[in-house]
Amino acid sequence: MKKLFSLLCIISIVAVSNCTSVPENNDPILGIWVRNNVSTDANKNTSNIREEWIFNDVYLGRYQSYSNSKLDFYTDFKWSEENGVYTIIFGDPQVPDVTVSLEQNEAPEKLTLDNGSVFATRE
Repeated sequence: MKKLFSLLCIISIVAVSNCTSVPENNDPILGIWVRNNVSTDANKNTSNIREEWIFNDVYLGRYQSYSNSKLDFYTDFKWSEENGVYTIIFGDPQVPDVTVSLEQNEAPEKLTLDNGSVFATRE
């Protein structure tokens, strides 16, 4: 009897796990977004700062900051979309949370802040 019950449990678990599916996320924000800055200090030394936001389809992502092609900082973030407005919530207190909108009518596509300034562009 125990063998029959165990067999039925295994069959039901396999059947249930095969019937569930992860919904596909085709949000237009998916992919890599970048912002490049060039800064010059008092000694006229220039440094290239590159920031990347990598959005994936399970509403998570990775933020990376490079200085002169060297990785300086990275952290994970969560993102959500409501009525065309994206909220990015970082897991690290060093990076403030941000709200952006996607502008697809120009090439390259842009993420803009509430004031209209460009936050990042699609790579």
